[in-house]
Amino acid sequence: MDIQGLLQSDIYGMLFIFLARIIDVSIGTIRIILISRGYRYLAPFFGFFEVLVWIIAISHVMHNLNNTWSYLVYAGGFAAGNYIGMLLEPVIAIGYQSIRIITSEKIVSLPLILRNQGYGATVVRGWGARGEVTIIFTVVPRRRVNSILELVSLFEPNAFVTIEDVKKRYAGFFVKGRNFYELFGRNIAKKK
Repeated sequence: MDIQGLLQSDIYGMLFIFLARIIDVSIGTIRIILISRGYRYLAPFFGFFEVLVWIIAISHVMHNLNNTWSYLVYAGGFAAGNYIGMLLEPVIAIGYQSIRIITSEKIVSLPLILRNQGYGATVVRGWGARGEVTIIFTVVPRRRVNSILELVSLFEPNAFVTIEDVKKRYAGFFVKGRNFYELFGRNIAKKK
């Protein structure tokens, strides 16, 4: 009996289970994000492949019921898949986010700068704990959030900023898609 060949096939089997779990859990993470952002027609497509890969992975575990390592590798692949799925989410960056900027500065140039950059900006006067404030609202593609935050830190470094996911958006002023991800996210049908 070839012990080394058997051991090598076990290692390849464990590696296969681990990688399959990473793939199916990462797909599942993206699917859940798509559902939460309102892309309900695209999510089942991802769900199909998620379950297909899962079935293949679990069948390999079932063929190795006497091998404790297959259970550990299966669980490790699940954990790694969650981590990789979380890393993939900002890269894909589908959807829009609402940014609320609150500043106590009297002369606020940020709305003009945002509009000059192609973003819509709504300005509201309010009253905060320390007096009058200016509240600037803008809705931007997720891929553009960091560039907006850079503008805020440059022109209003003491501003209070909150960012929220936008599930749905209707009429208004939105920056036109400039790259594949924004075009891709905009053209995927959402269930209303």
